Amino acid sequence: MRTLAILLLMMTLMPGIRGQEFSVMFYNVENLFDTSDDTTKNDDEFLPHGSRRWTGARYRKKIAGVSRVIAAAGEWELPAVIGVCEVENEKVLKDLAYSTLLSAGNYGIVHRESPDPRGIDLALLYRRQFFRIEAVRSWVPERSKDSPWESRNLLYVKMTMDDDTLHVILCHFPSRRGGVLAAERLREEMAALVRMKTDSVVSASPGASVIVMGDFNARPDDNIMTEMAGDGMLVNAAEGLSASGEGSYRYQGTWELIDQILVTTAMTDGSGSFTADARSFRCLSVPFMLTADRDYPGMKPFATYGGFRWAGGYSDHLPVMITVRLRPGVR
Repeated sequence: MRTLAILLLMMTLMPGIRGQEFSVMFYNVENLFDTSDDTTKNDDEFLPHGSRRWTGARYRKKIAGVSRVIAAAGEWELPAVIGVCEVENEKVLKDLAYSTLLSAGNYGIVHRESPDPRGIDLALLYRRQFFRIEAVRSWVPERSKDSPWESRNLLYVKMTMDDDTLHVILCHFPSRRGGVLAAERLREEMAALVRMKTDSVVSASPGASVIVMGDFNARPDDNIMTEMAGDGMLVNAAEGLSASGEGSYRYQGTWELIDQILVTTAMTDGSGSFTADARSFRCLSVPFMLTADRDYPGMKPFATYGGFRWAGGYSDHLPVMITVRLRPGVR
């Protein structure tokens, strides 16, 4: 705890993004619910008298734990942009950003409600001294009235650093619960929507800097991901790390890199305002985020719950990150 206090002090004293280089992070925070009943959502299990006995004390421990992970991820400087998923509402985001270690980051919040029946949403935290929000959109696949979309949305945020624009698309594709093929069609719809929207941004602004990141519930080499990257418009920065056997999520003893960050080729070839080296992509894994896997040899992410048993951890996912730079000569 003393180390984190020193880290917080140093981050507070930092004058700004060193050399116009900053970290972009994505983190599935595993069911970050508050303890209040929302009658418009299926949140009953995350109530004090619900099946998970989700109390105020457990909630506060969770908020503090997630902030600790993010602070550790930032090393000497908090991430400038953080995408998160599995958050219930704006209240939990405010508690996370303003009532924890993260208050030193002066974060703004971008959040839109999703059609997901459980009420778990996507959101973006951004450091307000560096970025200004220009536009926000929530996108879902077009459906008929008889078959509405009932899963997570895509969250699009257009942001600027001085006069330079960065586009961010946050994703949380439908779960593989019930088997990989159970929601394959839904994931395909979302992947097609990502590609269409990215293509629209690039067509309107050739050389646009676009970051697509999220929990895709698919590996980088799965067809859904390779097809989404398509003809080279997007580069999946997670490919190399996945090939080495690292992962952000552990399923039945096997690590899988289902949390990924993709960027437009303009960011990797140096033609965009912002640049990103795919080799800077990393999955944060430090000892306090891990715990022994009781069922399989090795370690796994220290989750909040093991089944319905409260474990007191942070998330069943590890965060992923990439380093982004404002291209030399751009001001």
